[in-house]
Amino acid sequence: MSPQRPQKIGILGAGQLGRMLALAGYPLGFEFRFLDPNPDSPSRHLGEFINADYDDRAALTEFVAGLDLVTFEFENVPASVLDFLDEQLPTAPPSAALATGQDRLHEKRLFTELGIGTPPFERVDSYEELETAAKGLGFPALIKTQHLGYDGKGQYLVREESDLQMAWSELGGVPLILEGFIDFDRELSVIAARGADGDIVVYPLTENHHEGGILRDSRAPAPDLDPRLQERAEGYARQILEYFDYTGILTIELFQIGDELLANEFAPRVHNSGHWTIEGAVTSQFENHLRAITGLPLGSTDPLGEFVMQNIIGSIPDTADLLALEGRHLHLYGKAPRPGRKLGHITWRTDRP
Repeated sequence: MSPQRPQKIGILGAGQLGRMLALAGYPLGFEFRFLDPNPDSPSRHLGEFINADYDDRAALTEFVAGLDLVTFEFENVPASVLDFLDEQLPTAPPSAALATGQDRLHEKRLFTELGIGTPPFERVDSYEELETAAKGLGFPALIKTQHLGYDGKGQYLVREESDLQMAWSELGGVPLILEGFIDFDRELSVIAARGADGDIVVYPLTENHHEGGILRDSRAPAPDLDPRLQERAEGYARQILEYFDYTGILTIELFQIGDELLANEFAPRVHNSGHWTIEGAVTSQFENHLRAITGLPLGSTDPLGEFVMQNIIGSIPDTADLLALEGRHLHLYGKAPRPGRKLGHITWRTDRP
């Protein structure tokens, strides 16, 4: 008889990533409970749902009752909440990885400590320090908040010295970093999973295209890829996974400059650039995350062909027109249309015979 596996999983956050985790988990026999402050969250109908702030201790006590373990799908869940829950039941990925991923300065310093290249950066705590750092790094440069930034939020491109005052007016008053602008060839991401037994599997590098800080589409495996870049990216992922004694999916966003890779940031969760794996890999990132945190063997990350994933942003096209295109796989998240909002995605294979 096989040992009993966790069956009821709590997910902090009930966005589209939680939705796709649940859809991957039900065939494996798992049940789910979500906690999210948004009453209209996309996952609210896919399991038990508690509508409360992440740090509401009474709601958290209700949330953990009867659960076997807790994970998260939103990287801005306070790490202290994970620490509180970890005293009561297993949580994964570890709160230390979550806390580091929430702080751009700590994130960059970790990359540096591990010997992973990054764009040049400086901590900025005052306008005078911003001016000094800008003179050292040169223009253009990016000023970023240390915390609470995703999908292009919390950053400002300064092209010349006259932009500094406007950037400070918009972002000043919170901890900041100034980052040298990188004229990269392309943006890539590597997604890896580490199991509770330390086993690691890595997906092929994915090429990503952004507009306005929002991911528009991904191509996987990344076209025209030197195998040495894949090997290097896998090495980066393994270093971070082992540093944190990590369990679950981790994503690193990268810049390619010639035959070099610089790390931009990492996400301690399943990732938008890995949505192609639902149809395009032997085992999706969502299933592998659940396998990892519940102690199941990790699945193959081999691609099933060459795939494109395109986000649906702001408004939803006619679904009949989309599905009339052969080989299109449509995923809608149940979110109300709004400019700049990710409402779903489409995936298709590009190397069909």
